[in-house]
Amino acid sequence: MPDQDYPAADHADEIYEGHEANETPTRPVAPATPLSPEEQMREAPLEPEPELIDAGELRDNAQLRAKKSRPLLQRIVNAFRGEEKRVYREIIINAEALEKRVALLVDGVLEKYEVERAGESRLVSAVFKGRIQNLEAGLKAAFVDIGLPKNAFLHYWDILPAANDSAVEIVRENQSDEQRRRAEKISLKDIPRLYPIGTDIVVQITKTQIGTKGPRTTTNIALPGRFIVLMPYSGGCGISRKIEDRRERERLKTILRDLTIPEGMGVIIRTAGEGKKIRYFIRDLHMLLKCWNEMQEKMKSPKPCMLYQEPDIIERTIRDFLTEDIDRVLVDNDKDYELMLRLVEEISPQSRSKIQRYKETVPIFERYNIERQIEQTFQRRVPLPSGGEIVIEETEALVAVDVNTGSHKGPKDGLNFITQANLEAASEVARQIRLRNIGGLIILDFIDMKRPRDRQAVYMRMKQEMEKDKAKSHVLPISALGIMQMSRQRHEQSMTSGIYTGCPYCHGRGIVKSPRSMSVEIQRKLLSHVRRLRTLPGNVGRELRFRVLLHPTNLERLRTEDERHLLDFEQAYHVSLAFRADPTYHVENFKIVDADTGSELR
Repeated sequence: MPDQDYPAADHADEIYEGHEANETPTRPVAPATPLSPEEQMREAPLEPEPELIDAGELRDNAQLRAKKSRPLLQRIVNAFRGEEKRVYREIIINAEALEKRVALLVDGVLEKYEVERAGESRLVSAVFKGRIQNLEAGLKAAFVDIGLPKNAFLHYWDILPAANDSAVEIVRENQSDEQRRRAEKISLKDIPRLYPIGTDIVVQITKTQIGTKGPRTTTNIALPGRFIVLMPYSGGCGISRKIEDRRERERLKTILRDLTIPEGMGVIIRTAGEGKKIRYFIRDLHMLLKCWNEMQEKMKSPKPCMLYQEPDIIERTIRDFLTEDIDRVLVDNDKDYELMLRLVEEISPQSRSKIQRYKETVPIFERYNIERQIEQTFQRRVPLPSGGEIVIEETEALVAVDVNTGSHKGPKDGLNFITQANLEAASEVARQIRLRNIGGLIILDFIDMKRPRDRQAVYMRMKQEMEKDKAKSHVLPISALGIMQMSRQRHEQSMTSGIYTGCPYCHGRGIVKSPRSMSVEIQRKLLSHVRRLRTLPGNVGRELRFRVLLHPTNLERLRTEDERHLLDFEQAYHVSLAFRADPTYHVENFKIVDADTGSELR
């Protein structure tokens, strides 16, 4: 194997031992010898070891903040009620030039996390005037041009009037005669006739574009306010079943019957309306009707256009999360602080004192240990308090969660130990699902439990934890194999999908071919070229000369473990081989050149 062009000395640092073909690396492994700073910059950053954050320490710090920030009168009332240790809820807002981040802390533990980037379109819940471009009878769906690059998907079921939501108790019917007639007569088979191609239609996005799929829409429009949701095309008026107090429900039913609602429109009282006087609902209804009138003016446009868009993350936080049980809202930006004060003055003046301006020099998310908790939402492995861990893998079809006992510190007395580990895992999995905004099908592989009552306990814990989630979910009992199946409503891409993009090197596979596999592939290709060239006139008995250009990693394999194979190959087939390393080549690419003609062999 003469005239080999080995890699130059300055590329020696780029040669490493690859994984064997049957090995799948889970994360970058630290090299045996420390790398120089320059070498480290050429390597992928190492994934940090999962760090267990002490929830007890976070809780103690939060209770100290509670004593300082809660008004004296409230602390006295809580003491009389025996609620001195009531959980402390804070909303922490970090506003930067390129993105705004909102974190909900419950006793210092991160329970909700949202990010909004500058220039990012807020499509979920946006309302459009669109035009039907195509009807697919097989899919029972229409494709609607709403002015976006991708046509929106509208299932026939989403064109029909929506069935009553099981999470809402209907108190009053406000349908018009026309709505009643249409509800009785329209079925799926009538949709193509009533909504032919070219029909203008008003739709609301329920799920934003994910991957190659266009946004999913519905004609059942819902406009959320602070205390109520207005549904312009539905006549059902009701109350959220999450309001459980019987007397409060009766009071709200009376308010709902007294509200003056335009015929044909529906109203749902949200959980934030619990304990509110009728004037709050009247004001909310007035604001939503004004918004709807503005949308109707925009509908006069002859082209598809946007009629309504959800407010930005600051306004949504005030509308959806600033409830009575929130103790404090802390924001680190003057402009957003002033905006929040104005918004609170309009919708909940008594909450104005909860809005505070953060002025310390330490970044706000570092000050309250939020950055450390956010880091866990991007890691595969999440540690559990007693030493176990959960491993979360997002795939195209589903999300898989594996529960491992690891170095569990609890008393390993068999069944109790296993059940305790699974209970811990259920609580943490539900929290991670919310933080990562994971949707679709989720499979959880718990540690096997033989007793049905233990499986039932873990199942009930999972159901209780998922009830804290605003997104709808459906949890199935644990099977005999220890597998739990669940689904969660998906409106947007997951947090991981929004932060990361597919690796341009491995195209999202997470693995590349090993040097051994590449060596086999190169030798197989060389043999194919030799046999083909030997059939050509003039090549019989002549020495063939090849030059192979490849990645330094693969050359290292050829010049060490496989050198004897190459020498035997040269002798057996009367060829001369030369190899040249090129660090710019992809590790799975190589080129074979005829050394006599300089042409590439394909």
